[in-house]
Amino acid sequence: MVLFRQAAAAVARAADQIPDSQADIDANREAARLEAARTPKEEVAAVEDVDADGVPCRLFTPVDPRPGLIVHLHGGGFVFNDIEVHDPVCRRFANRAGIPVLSVDYRRPPEHRFPAAPDDVDTVLAWLERHRPEEPLYAHGDSAGGNLALVAALRHPGLFRAVALIYPFLDPTQAFDSYLTAADGFDPREAAWYWEQYAATPADLTNPDLAPLTSDRLGTLPPTLVVTAEHDPLRDEGEELARRLDALGVEVTATRYLGQTHGFWRHEAFTSSERLLRQVAGFLASYS
Repeated sequence: MVLFRQAAAAVARAADQIPDSQADIDANREAARLEAARTPKEEVAAVEDVDADGVPCRLFTPVDPRPGLIVHLHGGGFVFNDIEVHDPVCRRFANRAGIPVLSVDYRRPPEHRFPAAPDDVDTVLAWLERHRPEEPLYAHGDSAGGNLALVAALRHPGLFRAVALIYPFLDPTQAFDSYLTAADGFDPREAAWYWEQYAATPADLTNPDLAPLTSDRLGTLPPTLVVTAEHDPLRDEGEELARRLDALGVEVTATRYLGQTHGFWRHEAFTSSERLLRQVAGFLASYS
């Protein structure tokens, strides 16, 4: 396996991301916001901050939008990132998809542990059912957000027309080989730390709403796209999800991006980011 040039450069720049204190967590969050603020932002027709029954969201509407709404759950190990950090990529996503994107600012650990995040997503979905009842809905998330998007679809069978999961974070046990063979730029110890922050109790780590690979409801999913990166410790668990969905009769599409590392979807500096945005847009358009 060979890292592509842009991914290799990103790995060379990568630093230890495991904070030692709440102050470190706060500093990392602020640094991500500052980086996003410096990132050029595409114009969209409208950007609106929305209060969905107490859950802050941001709605990105492209020019001449098609019917539908993409519910986007951001990645960041459940701990990091927010609607500000994902503002640049959500603008790009809305423009490529031609569908409004609602970015959800769910509560994060360690201040708010499981099940605060999936419960916030439930609150947003209930709000949408009241305020946009006829809108076709799609679920989308990257990394930890992929976990939350999958859990949302499992908690609400029949609600979404399609689900798109970008290198989803699914397995607290870290039982797959890619944690040993493909962990370029994403230390498995960092992944374990995220699960430790997210779970409120050890029992949560076997709860299907936290570890959705253990769910007995996977067969209820709508058409699902699962995207993985070749050089990513999460690669094998995402691909195992795709295999299980196919075995259960779910319409599933699975794509592995060669030469890429975890996190490439969000960053415009990766050529593959644009390709993936367009792939997801095309996938969701097939179920409009």
